[in-house]
Amino acid sequence: MSAHLILIDALNLIRRVYAVQERPFIQIKQDHDDELSASTLKQVLFNTQNTCVNALVKIIDQHQPTHALAVFDSQQPCWRYQLFEGYKKGRKKMPDHLADKLMDIQDAFMEQGVDSLTSDEDEADDLIATLAVKMALHGQKVTIISTDKGFLPLLSPNIHVYDYFNRRYLDEEHVQNKFSVKTSQLVDFWTLTGDNTNKIEGVSGIGQVNAAKLLNQYGSLKAILEASDLKESLTDKLTQSLEQMDLARKLLTLKQDIPLGFNLKDIRLTMPSSATEINANINSINDEQS
Repeated sequence: MSAHLILIDALNLIRRVYAVQERPFIQIKQDHDDELSASTLKQVLFNTQNTCVNALVKIIDQHQPTHALAVFDSQQPCWRYQLFEGYKKGRKKMPDHLADKLMDIQDAFMEQGVDSLTSDEDEADDLIATLAVKMALHGQKVTIISTDKGFLPLLSPNIHVYDYFNRRYLDEEHVQNKFSVKTSQLVDFWTLTGDNTNKIEGVSGIGQVNAAKLLNQYGSLKAILEASDLKESLTDKLTQSLEQMDLARKLLTLKQDIPLGFNLKDIRLTMPSSATEINANINSINDEQS
């Protein structure tokens, strides 16, 4: 029997739920040109926590995992901000009252048997990628619960990405329809186009259509840079952007080798009676971590 690990991109879930719960009160706030009252904020936070827990229960019920973990971003800037101070510049900061509520939400998740993980130095995306790849390499199934496109390069026979809000898997077909490239080409694609969501610049003058066309023709960014039949104007653009592309690739690439510092058996949801093989697989991964 195989293990199935659910990895929840916790803040992706919580912030989306909070936005929905807060929305009915935004117009009231605007009409009265005032902050939401303490009682209203308390109600919004209460509703957010309950909705997140209900979502967690539905996720577990639907996917039937053997193991689950909610992964949180640190509230401190991660290594990407040190590499590029403009990273995610302009993104709306999490409200303090929601940040203060995260511990309660983690406790509520724990009551459902789902522990939480936070790193001070790495983003949740890096932790999730590390766990997903390590499990997949041992032939185990992983489902990442997130709407974040940054996980799409991880897609493989053993790694899946599920959009809880739209009730759909973000699979190879989704990648092809949305970006017109293969999953394996996504980092190269975003290196060329940039990633506006995270304020990562690409190559000036190369949009999504041209980037996809180049990658479909040459296969990879490395092959594009080595091609001898490019137009001179395109060659000049790429040559002038080599440093920027190197930075973009580093920012866009998820870490897959973070020391986890915990036993994967600790995030087990249920253990079937015929669990010998699951234990053996999990133990082999734990041995690799030590």
